[in-house]
Amino acid sequence: MAKRILVVGGGTLVGDNIAAALLSEGADVTLLVRPGAEDRLGPLAKRTRWYTADVWDTASLRGRARGAAVVINTIGSLVADPKQGLTHHRLNFVSARHIAAMCVSDGVPEMILLSAAYAPWLSRSYIQSKREAERYLVRVGITGTIIRAPLVYIRGQKRTPFFELISLIGNRIPFRWTPLGQVAPIPVDVLARGVARIALSDERKTIYRASDLRRLNRKDELLLDWQAHLQDGQTERPADWLPEDAPFGWFPPEY
Repeated sequence: MAKRILVVGGGTLVGDNIAAALLSEGADVTLLVRPGAEDRLGPLAKRTRWYTADVWDTASLRGRARGAAVVINTIGSLVADPKQGLTHHRLNFVSARHIAAMCVSDGVPEMILLSAAYAPWLSRSYIQSKREAERYLVRVGITGTIIRAPLVYIRGQKRTPFFELISLIGNRIPFRWTPLGQVAPIPVDVLARGVARIALSDERKTIYRASDLRRLNRKDELLLDWQAHLQDGQTERPADWLPEDAPFGWFPPEY
């Protein structure tokens, strides 16, 4: 029987790419989608089981994870607006705390948290909120796996010259295993396949970094563009299922 995985963050760039990677690996995928974001799912709406829920409303989360072997939490945001109450603490920690509580109440033994690798170009409060979520996951009493991921990008999409240069250097041997290699932005498909394979593995360590995610991709997967991947039998391109303004994560509904 296929392993059932719940991905919290359907309708987002990272969440949908992880869901697509899980499907490619033969998993039984369920998505948790923010109310009003159902149209963002595209073809995933027909290929997965999905529910709507508000991660800042614990009542709407009850029972949503029941039957899942692993929950993958992709919720979070680099962008904060303290004047509207959207602090990094609320966006990244409070949401993670609620999802962890859902896992406990629904009997899910394992949770994977998409955290962040520290980099000079990231807000200190953003990193602190992610570390706070990591510490909470350790305390709450479920098996936690932490993905300290760098920023991600869609292959072929125009980016700033600075990040293009950092990615070009950091993703190449021998820099992949250096501190630069751990924070250099990586393609979203590399992240997605790595997280999917971690979720489906019977043995996991506590913290994974960019070098681990690359290691979990084959050499041809690290080098391919999606057109080459299509020739190997992939029928759809996950990144193309998403609108151009697909967000990194969710904002509370009042935003």
